[in-house]
Amino acid sequence: QVQVVESGGGSVQAGGSLRLSCAVSGYTFCTYDMTSWYREAPGKEREFVASIDSDGGTTSYANSVKGRFTISRDNTKNLVNLQMNSLKPEDTAIYYCKFVSREDCTAWRRLLDFWGQGIQVTVSS
Repeated sequence: QVQVVESGGGSVQAGGSLRLSCAVSGYTFCTYDMTSWYREAPGKEREFVASIDSDGGTTSYANSVKGRFTISRDNTKNLVNLQMNSLKPEDTAIYYCKFVSREDCTAWRRLLDFWGQGIQVTVSS
């Protein structure tokens, strides 16, 4: 059974940094894996933050975090990290890790997605 667990959240002042980690367990590495970070601020819809493919060769960022956040992965530890620098109060949200793969690691099989429970990030001005 796939489990997705976030860690590293907390409180920081504006301009500071935090690093979030996403640990995925209970699966076999697959070239179709994609891991993403989303966030949900109070009263707002969940929004995409960043994503990374299975070998780390392709990354994508929301415009609001581009140049400040960096997503990376360590496949030896099954970890995906989100380094967040120059944090702003508007980055305050619950951050969620989402893991997506293909059933049986086969291109035409259905997509499988798993979410973590989320972790709080608070940035004070």
